[in-house]
Amino acid sequence: MRVKSIKRPVRFLAALVLLPGLAGCFVSPPGESSSDGGPSGSRLRVALAFPPAENFSPYGADATLLSRLGVTEGLTALDANGAATPALAESWRRENDRTWRFTLREATFQDGTDVTPSAVAAALTRATEAKPVPAALAGVTLDAEADGSRGVRITTGAADPVLPMRLSSPTLAVLSPKAYGKKGAPTPVGTATGPFEMTKVDSGGSATLDRFDDYWGGLAHASGIDARFVKDGTARANAVRTGDVDIAEAIPVAQAATLDKATLKEAGTTRTTSLQLNTRTGPFKDPKVRAAARTAVDSSVIVKGVFEGYADSGAGIYGPAVTWAESKRVKPTGRADAARPDGTRITLATYDNRPELPEVAQVVQQQLEKAGFEVKLQVREYSRLESDALEGKFDAFIGARNSLLDTGDPVGILASDYTCDGGYNLALLCDEKVDRAVRKADGTDGTGERQDAAMAAEAAVLGTDAVVPLAHQRIVLGVSPKVRGVLLDPYERTLVGAGTRR
Repeated sequence: MRVKSIKRPVRFLAALVLLPGLAGCFVSPPGESSSDGGPSGSRLRVALAFPPAENFSPYGADATLLSRLGVTEGLTALDANGAATPALAESWRRENDRTWRFTLREATFQDGTDVTPSAVAAALTRATEAKPVPAALAGVTLDAEADGSRGVRITTGAADPVLPMRLSSPTLAVLSPKAYGKKGAPTPVGTATGPFEMTKVDSGGSATLDRFDDYWGGLAHASGIDARFVKDGTARANAVRTGDVDIAEAIPVAQAATLDKATLKEAGTTRTTSLQLNTRTGPFKDPKVRAAARTAVDSSVIVKGVFEGYADSGAGIYGPAVTWAESKRVKPTGRADAARPDGTRITLATYDNRPELPEVAQVVQQQLEKAGFEVKLQVREYSRLESDALEGKFDAFIGARNSLLDTGDPVGILASDYTCDGGYNLALLCDEKVDRAVRKADGTDGTGERQDAAMAAEAAVLGTDAVVPLAHQRIVLGVSPKVRGVLLDPYERTLVGAGTRR
């Protein structure tokens, strides 16, 4: 099946009033064991920052929610160094430039059917047909077919040296044929392969998951997960502090100091907070005006004042957690001279699911206004903002993006976020020099050589001033001291796994 890339699309303390409601949402069902690591296992109470924006579609941003909760899996996963490791495929080999053969392990879908080559091939084919196309498949054509009793042969339209890494993307999770039985997006409820099975969804506000007893990786320690989507970061932190939840992601840095050291977990991530400038319409269509915005922003103020040290100043699209990037970074060239803003009016948007972002936006607003812009700030929940941002309804957008989330390949984010056909191109950038550099990087084999080409392409993107990197974030979690086995993943794809327990 041939794929064509499609364009895709002051702190908030008042939410403390949510806490009384939170307590009732995380009461474990009667009869559950409370002993650590016992055979029956306790249920885990998890607070996530982002509600599903696409009804748990496996093809968009919701795919990461599913992988973080241990629901879905792909053929491969990523290790700490970003290399592909076995998941549903226990091994693979490259037969020629465009063809790979993956050997499946013995596994079972949560509906009781076997994970077969034909089911895997059908799931991958469905992903290629999704609209918009999953970010991991941006610019890629892919054909999957069963090969014998355990093999899946995948052929790409052009040589794809990072296909095993690409297949680790949460958006390419494998679901059973039952998932695709109805019109619309496939459902992951009871059709995935992970250690936890989603059994109930409450209008996007919460989800109930039970342990999947036939998981190929062994019986999960926890008997299930009670997940709730709580966009207010202060409420998430307080829920950990009061013991109403076991795990809360994205703790606001302002709340980190109020948590006991035994409760606070921190790790580097490949997530970068950036200012994206609309290059298609409005004032920032002019590269000189974009240059004026870039020169107006001082990211060190953001790191110290907003992130309180839980971040590093923006150096590029890739930050310190991408350990090889700094030594290979290329200085951008060809930047336009900055114009005088002279009261240029712009609309700056961001979302409040990550509590630092509205504060980042306020700092950037002040810096831009000091430089001579007139700035109108809009803050919404992400699910109510994404489509408008992708359609170019704002002049500027501040968001946090994991640079290796989609594929683990450094070229992936460049293709999806900054090329003419990119599926998550918030800057609406369409620049032939950038597209040419990304195409070259995408066609480069060899780990070191591909990294070099990716850094050259990063320089081409930065040279347009379509994006201004602000900060490279660290993950901050609130975790009960009773909990063991939380997965601190720099790619932010995993959080709870078979070994997570209390």
